[in-house]
Amino acid sequence: MKIALVEPLAVPDSVILELSAPIRAMGHEFVAYNSVSETTEELIKRSRDCDVVMIANHPFPEEAIEAADHLKMISVAFTGIDHVAVDACRNRKIMICNAAGYSNETVAELIIGMAVDALRNVVRADRAVRSGGTSAGIGGREIRGRKVGIIGLGRIGLMTAKYFQAFGAEVVAYSRSRKEEAVRSGIRYVALEELLSQCDIVSVNLPLNDETRGFLSRERIAQMKPDAVLINCARGPIVDNQALADALNGDRLGFACVDVYDMEPPLPESYPLLHAKNTLLTPHQAFISEESMVRRARIVFDNVTAWLKGEPVNVCG
Repeated sequence: MKIALVEPLAVPDSVILELSAPIRAMGHEFVAYNSVSETTEELIKRSRDCDVVMIANHPFPEEAIEAADHLKMISVAFTGIDHVAVDACRNRKIMICNAAGYSNETVAELIIGMAVDALRNVVRADRAVRSGGTSAGIGGREIRGRKVGIIGLGRIGLMTAKYFQAFGAEVVAYSRSRKEEAVRSGIRYVALEELLSQCDIVSVNLPLNDETRGFLSRERIAQMKPDAVLINCARGPIVDNQALADALNGDRLGFACVDVYDMEPPLPESYPLLHAKNTLLTPHQAFISEESMVRRARIVFDNVTAWLKGEPVNVCG
C-alpha cells in the first residue's frame, strides 16, 4: 500500500523517520511532504494514488477524496475532523481516525495563561513598563475564589477544570454527558443559563458540529456578567464573534481571550475582534507545544500501523 503524510507535522525529520519505520518494515511505501499544499489540485496530486493519507489541520475536501480512488483510511493529526469532508468519506466507506488527547495539557495550560492575563493584566503591564508607565490601576483580580464555568466537559474541558480548581476557583460545568470523575472532583453540573449568568470566567471547550455552530449566540453572550471573561480555545464558529466584539465594545462584557476564529489567521483587517476592546488574541496556537507535536505525530502514525494490522484505534468516522 501507499501511505502519504501530505503535510508537515511540525516535528523534526528524525521523528518522522523513526515513526514511519514500522510502516516501511511492513513493506509499504511511505512518502512525506514538507510543505502544505497551496491548492486543491496539489493536494489531489499528492493523495490521488494513496491507500492511506495522514493530514493535520488543513482542509481535505470532497474533491480530493473523490479523486483518490484507492483511499481507504485517513489519519488526522487533530482532535476535530470538521475540516475533512466526512460525508464523502462515509459514502466511500473511508475510515477516519483522529489524534484525540494529544493536546489536552497544552490547550488547558494556555486557557489558564489567558485567564491569568485577563485578570492580572500581564500584557497591559508589559506595555506600561515599556512606555515608562507604572503599576497604577493594573493590579487586577485573583482566580482564587472566582466562579469558573466550563462549557463542554470533554478531555480538555475536564483538565482545564482541574487546573482552575488547583488555583482555588469554584468550577461548574455545562455538558451533554455527565462524568463521574468530574463529580468526584467537586465539579457541579448546572444549566447553561446559570453558568452564563453567574460565572466570572467562562471557557468554551466544545467540538464544532451542526449542533454547536453558533452555540454562543448574541442572546447567550448577553446573559453573561458585564465583568466576565470569555475564553475560546475550541473552535471559532462556536461563538458569534461579531456579537462578542459588540458586547466588548459596548462594555457589556469584561474581557475575551480568543485563539480560534471563523477562519485561520492571518485575519482580514475588517475582522470584528481585531477592533474590540479588552481582548487577548492568539493565532490558533493553543494546541502547539514541543511536547504536544511529538505526541500528535506518534498517535497519527500509531493509528496507521494499527489499521494496517486490522486493529483500528481512535476511529471517529
